[in-house]
Amino acid sequence: MNTDSHPALLGSLNSTAPHSEVINFSPGPTSLPKAVEERIAGLFNQPGLTSLALSHRAPEFLEILDHAVTKAREVMEIPDDYEVLFTHGGGHGQFAALPLNLCYQPTDVATYVVNGTWSARGAEEAKRYCHVQSIDGRDPKTGAYIGFPELTEENIDPNSKYVYLCSNETVNGIELHRLPTLPASRKHIPLVVDASSDFSTKPIDWHGCGVGVLFACASKNIGHPGLTMTVIRKDLLGEGKASPLCPGVFNYTTNSEAGNLWNTPATFNIEVVGFVMDWIEAQGGVYEIELRSIAKAAAIYDVIDSSNGFYGTPIENKALRSRMNVPFNIKGGDEEATNAFLIASWEKGMVGLRTLTPFGVGDYLRASLYNGVTVEEAQKLADFMRKFARNYG
Repeated sequence: MNTDSHPALLGSLNSTAPHSEVINFSPGPTSLPKAVEERIAGLFNQPGLTSLALSHRAPEFLEILDHAVTKAREVMEIPDDYEVLFTHGGGHGQFAALPLNLCYQPTDVATYVVNGTWSARGAEEAKRYCHVQSIDGRDPKTGAYIGFPELTEENIDPNSKYVYLCSNETVNGIELHRLPTLPASRKHIPLVVDASSDFSTKPIDWHGCGVGVLFACASKNIGHPGLTMTVIRKDLLGEGKASPLCPGVFNYTTNSEAGNLWNTPATFNIEVVGFVMDWIEAQGGVYEIELRSIAKAAAIYDVIDSSNGFYGTPIENKALRSRMNVPFNIKGGDEEATNAFLIASWEKGMVGLRTLTPFGVGDYLRASLYNGVTVEEAQKLADFMRKFARNYG
């Protein structure tokens, strides 16, 4: 086979390895924990309708909905003064929904911390609906996103309706392992968090960090594509808070008052979120999941850091290295070595290390270590990387 057309180089996730040996390191959508997948499969061996066919008004689905919300509150320690909504449109939907709900008029100010691909996208979308003030997180010399800027009185407009950040930049490999607190004089401003790729992998100090809104697309750590969990502090809800132009499907107050049933929700996806929350609880809760996330990331970063330059990663500040998405290159990005690595790993069942995205293939491969990846599977990739570095060339 011409290696240029090898499935591994075209983004294929269908390895020739035995199915039981395939590990999905894709940045998302990705695999669920195997126990959750087995529970989903079991639905179709039971009598009666599944949530794929249940009316969202039926008492059977209302029980499913209540379970998903209740378990999410318990697992993620969401306080009672926050509403839990299941919203449509993914992260991009929330990029628009946030300013439409928190800014009544287009002249209202919102502060965006732009330190990666997704926060940049969020800021760009918000410019349609409000006045965006950006805190630039790029390196002034290279223009690369390699850190997280300090939040100060000087760079946060006191009239901001909210301060927005992305807690894990999947493309750039930057993660805030704990949310920041705003300066004392800015604590009245709600913190808005895109936690799409790290939600459920670490605890959140909701009140201490002043979280106003946090949203997480399901398809990384808590479920399937097509659903977003959006958590809103209740004092941000109410008549006259949202822009008059905010569509009902995006309006937090409208959907809160309707109990998540203003229009037909993604019924099956909501049930799966409940299954994942059950699974997290059974594993020991979010604190245990965080320990596993630390162990998985350490296994890969240790190989990179001890490879004498064979592998590289762009984030030197270890306190900001993402546990969810580990970017790495091979021999400084050498194409021949990279292709050989991708083919060899794919043939051993390690898929998704380079996927085709709207941003191209990028300068780095990525090992995404979401909840569906076990500590043992991360170690298997680390062992492969060591062996490849020893044997290549």
